[in-house]
Amino acid sequence: MTTWVKGKIIKILHWNNRLFSIILNAPINNFVAGQFTKLAIQDKKKRIIQRAYSYVNSPDNKNLEFYIVKINNGYLTTKLQTLKIKDEILISKNAIGNFTINNIPSCKILWMFATGTAIGPYLSILQNKKQLTKFENIVLVHAVRKYEDFNYIKLIQNLQNENFNKLHYVKITSREINKNTINGHIPKLIKQGIIEKSINLKINKESQIMLCGNPGMVKDTQKFLIDEKKLKKRFNEEGEITTELYW
Repeated sequence: MTTWVKGKIIKILHWNNRLFSIILNAPINNFVAGQFTKLAIQDKKKRIIQRAYSYVNSPDNKNLEFYIVKINNGYLTTKLQTLKIKDEILISKNAIGNFTINNIPSCKILWMFATGTAIGPYLSILQNKKQLTKFENIVLVHAVRKYEDFNYIKLIQNLQNENFNKLHYVKITSREINKNTINGHIPKLIKQGIIEKSINLKINKESQIMLCGNPGMVKDTQKFLIDEKKLKKRFNEEGEITTELYW
């Protein structure tokens, strides 16, 4: 059963007409980077309307951040996007999930594939620098609809500078062509070798793969990696593929 605590909104970032982030303070228990929690509000009948969201912030940052896509006619997101500073919100006291670096063994290349707001858990992981020393290279691959949906570029660039060229960032847009991105969808771009070629690194048995986001992307990418790259889903501490569906 969920234990709810009250949080207070301290900042809201409206990135565009589809995406926003909320930042709040709340007396939660400690969480591990990559985990998610539940945010909720009460309706007029005192029913709790809830949904799971990943932490964007590092566990040592007390400002709790969540990256959210607006759902057309979605009751919860409609309410969340109208919150103001000092408003209260319910948050689960305890975090959930095993999509964490603790479960990933040391390797030459850690590949992080995300669509949309599923970049959230990776940002939390990447800000927790102590966890990153066991990887020679880290590749963050983020696919969105349009360039305006890359809302954490500055944070990622700062993390690249702090990690001395260990962190590589691949941006993909599916609904527009932009000179600063690769155009297409993750599964097809992997099949074509375009992502690997763009940074001159290979997906192989010396890699670990994290997949998070659109269920179709996760399913199709995992199938190709298993069928063609001969990788295996992690089970009992063996394998190379770790997944998290984002809805």
